[in-house]
Amino acid sequence: MKPVVGATPRVVKSEQEWRAQLSPDEYAVLRQAGTERPFTGEYTDTKTTGVYECRACGAELFRSDTKFESHCGWPSFFDPADSDAVLLREDRTMGMKRIEVLCGSCHSHLGHVFEGEGYATPTDQRYCINSISLKLVPQQ
Repeated sequence: MKPVVGATPRVVKSEQEWRAQLSPDEYAVLRQAGTERPFTGEYTDTKTTGVYECRACGAELFRSDTKFESHCGWPSFFDPADSDAVLLREDRTMGMKRIEVLCGSCHSHLGHVFEGEGYATPTDQRYCINSISLKLVPQQ
């Protein structure tokens, strides 16, 4: 997995506009790269069929058929909805090297991706995503 960061986001808003649109908790995670506490997010155990969109801009990020139970405390997916759905960049905060996952449309923080953990998924990747970064649109 090679980290990349795209050019200018397709959805561009000022920090004041983001603050007006998002709740304080959403803003802390999506715009300031915070993390919700494990096992507290609304989608951690959800099995509803549908599409997971970016809570900030509505872009399609993940589909329920790529969600799996990792028991890590956050929703886990093994593949984004398409190759442009997310961007990856190196994250050296908290004294470790990780790969941050950002929305490909608005560059909001979603979580991190890990690989080589031994999950029986087609990609051997675990996109560990904050529930508060997502909005589930159930399949009709």
